[in-house]
Amino acid sequence: LRKAQRQEEKEGDSGKEESTETGPQPLLLARHPGERMGLKGEIQDAMKAAMKGGDRLTLSALRLLLSALHNEEIKERRELSPEEIIKIISSLCKQGQESIEYFRKGGRGDLLEKEEAELVVLRRLLPEALSEEEVRALIRSTIEEVGAKGVQDLGKVMKQIMPKVTGRTEGKRVSELAREILGG
Repeated sequence: LRKAQRQEEKEGDSGKEESTETGPQPLLLARHPGERMGLKGEIQDAMKAAMKGGDRLTLSALRLLLSALHNEEIKERRELSPEEIIKIISSLCKQGQESIEYFRKGGRGDLLEKEEAELVVLRRLLPEALSEEEVRALIRSTIEEVGAKGVQDLGKVMKQIMPKVTGRTEGKRVSELAREILGG
């Protein structure tokens, strides 16, 4: 989704207001280059579009997300930054993946399908995932920045790299790769 938005910005506005294609529609609404709207506002607009379009699964997933965002804003007593919103989306994806595993083990096909569909919607909101090579390159550059010498400096490396990769790859995988690079 983010990749498509970036490509659309590069190509410029084609002057069309609505697409006549019947393929999958982008979840977040396209914005004009001069218009600024926060990620939360885009999610709310996507929810309105899902309501109008009668897309119950998308609507359900976005309501879940907005509820989680609202609860976090209440807890923090402030508006969330885009990075924090992405972090929450990422944690909801992780929870959804765990639920899918439990539903699969429990033989709950009805709940499994719904959860998988909601997970697809949430993943479309995340930034483009990093490849393993991109993660390795980021880890190497972070190791140089921090001046890490070995596995004992893993904490320093993780502290520096996690803000760069949040929502784009799993922290567990980053830790494994960093440990591998530092140790070997």
